[in-house]
Amino acid sequence: MPQEYSGIVMLIIFFAIMYFTMIRPQKKKEKQIKEMRDNLASGDEVITIGGIHGKIVKVSDEVVTLEIPHGKQRIEFSKWAIGSVVKKGKDKPVKSEDTEEKEDNNDKEEN
Repeated sequence: MPQEYSGIVMLIIFFAIMYFTMIRPQKKKEKQIKEMRDNLASGDEVITIGGIHGKIVKVSDEVVTLEIPHGKQRIEFSKWAIGSVVKKGKDKPVKSEDTEEKEDNNDKEEN
């Protein structure tokens, strides 16, 4: 009996190894890319899959409008064409009035 099932067991083991080494990581990567594209917001700096760098100006359901630095040109892309986010727009450091006043006071004290 054990030899009759050894071929089937080896086949099942082979498919399990293929699943955990190839299929599962690919699905995980696709999920991360979909999440990244769903979280796009105005002000994010991105790179398209074609290699175009730009800043997001407007985001709708399926279309993203990018502003290209050279000449302030605006181009519309499909969301699936966004390859990666270089810098999130919300992560930029924002100076508050308190920190600006402290910096001004420090500059005056140094002089």
